[in-house]
Amino acid sequence: MTAPAKVLPIHAARGERAAEIARTILAGFDRHYRLFREASARAQQLFERAEWAAMGELSRERILMYDRRVQEAVEEVRTRFPAAETDESLWPAIKLAYIPLLHEHRQPECAETFYNSVACQVLHRRYYRNEFIFWRPAVATEHLEGDEPAYRSYYPLRKTLRRTLAAIVRGFGLVNPWEDLHRDLRSVLRALRARLPRPARARPNLQIQVLGSLFIRNKAAYAVGKIVNGSEEVPFAVPILQNERGELYLDALLLDADQLNVLFSFARAYFFVDMEVPAAYVSFLRQLMPRKPRAEMYMAVGLAKQGKTLFYRDLFYHLKHSSDLFTVAPGIKGMVMLVFTLPSFPYVFKVIRDRFAPPKEMDRQTVLDKYLLVKMHDRVGRMADTLEYSLVALPLDRFAPELLAELKSEAASNIEIEGDKIVIKHMYIERRMQPLNLYLAEAIGDGATERVRQALHEYGDAIKELAGAGIFPGDMLLKNFGVTRHERVVFYDYDEIAYMTECNFRRIPAPRSFEDEMAAEPYYSIGPHDVFPEQLEKFLVTGPESRAMFLERHADLMDPRFWIDKQARLRAGIQEDVFPYPEQIRFRR
Repeated sequence: MTAPAKVLPIHAARGERAAEIARTILAGFDRHYRLFREASARAQQLFERAEWAAMGELSRERILMYDRRVQEAVEEVRTRFPAAETDESLWPAIKLAYIPLLHEHRQPECAETFYNSVACQVLHRRYYRNEFIFWRPAVATEHLEGDEPAYRSYYPLRKTLRRTLAAIVRGFGLVNPWEDLHRDLRSVLRALRARLPRPARARPNLQIQVLGSLFIRNKAAYAVGKIVNGSEEVPFAVPILQNERGELYLDALLLDADQLNVLFSFARAYFFVDMEVPAAYVSFLRQLMPRKPRAEMYMAVGLAKQGKTLFYRDLFYHLKHSSDLFTVAPGIKGMVMLVFTLPSFPYVFKVIRDRFAPPKEMDRQTVLDKYLLVKMHDRVGRMADTLEYSLVALPLDRFAPELLAELKSEAASNIEIEGDKIVIKHMYIERRMQPLNLYLAEAIGDGATERVRQALHEYGDAIKELAGAGIFPGDMLLKNFGVTRHERVVFYDYDEIAYMTECNFRRIPAPRSFEDEMAAEPYYSIGPHDVFPEQLEKFLVTGPESRAMFLERHADLMDPRFWIDKQARLRAGIQEDVFPYPEQIRFRR
């Protein structure tokens, strides 16, 4: 006779079910992170083979990767454990069962965020009590390490500095030959001598710490680290590029936090980095760039969802420790977006209006599609990244009366007021910048001619670099660009952007008669995708002095040939070089 099946007590059966659901969710995350690391390894192979188009496609695939893995995990939980969808009392036990699974995990903070994503979709709830999800991290990541250390330390006093630098560069295992590594190392040493105080004295602790994986983006791979000498720490990054023969060369030496902040800017595409322990990489990077929020660091290395989680926590922590009000953002009001800000918090919040004033002719879905286009595209340092959120409950008493009135009047379908909360159903969040029109008005008022000239030149550079990356900004008025704290001009109004290859750049035909010349309306046909660059001069920059400064450098933007040539290069598959560091620090070859 067979022994009767052991019958577990009800509470024990529920506990085992909760543990199995927890293991299922973690297995879904582990699959996601394995594929994430495989994408990083593939990126290095694509870099070595100079397959830039494939690199761009891989970048777009990786952005979609997280949501696909979450959806797979949600479907598995719903299929195998139907009670998880209807019995909310299970979830505190599932969360408790999940925590010990993270004890030896190498990405526990990301696994907690993945758990939250799955739980929120399975539960179909608007709000989630803290015992259901990880509102705060349950597992510390400080000093977390993997099988291999996150960074390697090199000691120049044991060898010559040049040999140490050569060992660092070769330690990344790139398969390509070098164009002239000895020349490049001389250039690095020359740049170091110019930066370090003289006389340079080696302290007993002199070392160079370098993160173990390259940071790969577009057509460059970056070695990132810091020099430690006594009490001084000098952050650095070295871009590695390829020539037309596939040979490698060192292009520059970035040697301060400001240059690294621009390299890791919120207006640039995410890096590919192979990280066993992302928290260790982020911790190291924050030593190099202490002013950059941890949330932006996670986004910069491709872990955008973790960045969103940390940003959300930062926002509510800030709300608890501040008392100022959300107010309408300064600047000219947009016809598509209602924009507000919290003065003490360096971000803006953008909500799509219910109705768009003429001449805007689009619908809500078009706006959503444009913002997704930007997320998926290479932003070349000229388009601000956006964080997209749904169902955000904010304290009602923190909204200024005029902002609340505008939300009720202009975006009523996107908000709900429930008790002491205002629930915003959908919004975008971006880094706050000073609108370019306000920046220029302030600089002109101060008589700062060179600041005006620099900003106008940056404005034209931004338009050109976007065109080279395949983006036509559409509405290029000054109010749609912002100035960062590093004095860079960045585009942030996306509702009229288009791919360059979709546009038809035309020259205005000569008038055929006196009647054509005197006509109030255009005497020539205009198609839906037609663009007439000759008209740009009339509205891009007003004021004769400012216009003259702009045209000093960017008169070619008014010529259709500039745009048509850019289209030809794009169609030929040529990816233009856009360097996230000043031209003057590039090494001579």
